[in-house]
Amino acid sequence: MRDASQPILSVRDLKVHFKVKSGAWPWSPARTLKAVDGVSFDIHAGETLGVVGESGCGKSTLARAVLNLIPATAGSIAWMGQEMTGASSQAWQTARADIQMIFQDPLASLDPRMPIAQIIAEPLRTHRPGMPEAEVMQRVKAMMGRVGLMPQQINRYPHEFSGGQCQRIGIARALILEPKLIICDEPVSALDVSIQAQIINLLKALQKSMGLALIFIAHDLAVVKHISDRILVMYLGHEMEVAKKKALYAAPRHPYTQALLSAIPIPDPALERKKVIQLLQGDLPSPMSPPSGCVFRTRCPRAITRCAEEVPELRRLDDQTEAACLLA
Repeated sequence: MRDASQPILSVRDLKVHFKVKSGAWPWSPARTLKAVDGVSFDIHAGETLGVVGESGCGKSTLARAVLNLIPATAGSIAWMGQEMTGASSQAWQTARADIQMIFQDPLASLDPRMPIAQIIAEPLRTHRPGMPEAEVMQRVKAMMGRVGLMPQQINRYPHEFSGGQCQRIGIARALILEPKLIICDEPVSALDVSIQAQIINLLKALQKSMGLALIFIAHDLAVVKHISDRILVMYLGHEMEVAKKKALYAAPRHPYTQALLSAIPIPDPALERKKVIQLLQGDLPSPMSPPSGCVFRTRCPRAITRCAEEVPELRRLDDQTEAACLLA
């Protein structure tokens, strides 16, 4: 029997680098784009890890590398104690029955030529080809009910649904195999605020009833606050801070996290007017030519000479927070 204290997913020093042509000529040398550069984390059963950062920081690349949809350049990915780095396609096929993904654009992730019955049933037909058709349809209808869809909608096509309903279809497809881990790649960023709240509440309810672990990716710390147990903050492919939710929102330790939190609107107009927003100076550097030392130093209000010379390691500051900052 598996030890419940052990993580179901363990990622160590994961790197995803791409070779990019630096010029128009065939003989132009290739440069390296470091999309993810040394990220480590663990996920336990029933836990939610929020992953946040600006657009282009490597969040989606990290998610796809965990599923081997993009090959990792270096590092280790262990699923249920089994090392998956360099594993065969058959081993990954087996693992993907327990690791499913919800994509960012709800409509674009669904095949417009297929009715939702076929869309939701597709994972069952792929991973359990011997299941009788009657049982497949029974499970599809049951899952539709769990995510808030009506059984009479089973033969409709994606274009007949709203954005929020399409995301519910994507959630039903991801859950039909009863997986252990769901990777949510910005699942609410294309939805209205009221629909965002509905989808997040739905995910929380399903997580509680099914014992799911979640990796919830977003660029907004206000969104992940309501669903995450721990939060990983990324910048230019690197981890800046990893902390439990209460500790991160109460006392962020990294300057980048502090800047992200200061940008969250406060519903109270009086408090919002008094709030001091920590604006970041300059543009996001290119991942093909990141700054020396700390990659955040060119925009950090606290940077010193040492920040350009040393690469800060993610170090534990207390029992709830780790940060990659020389001054934290």
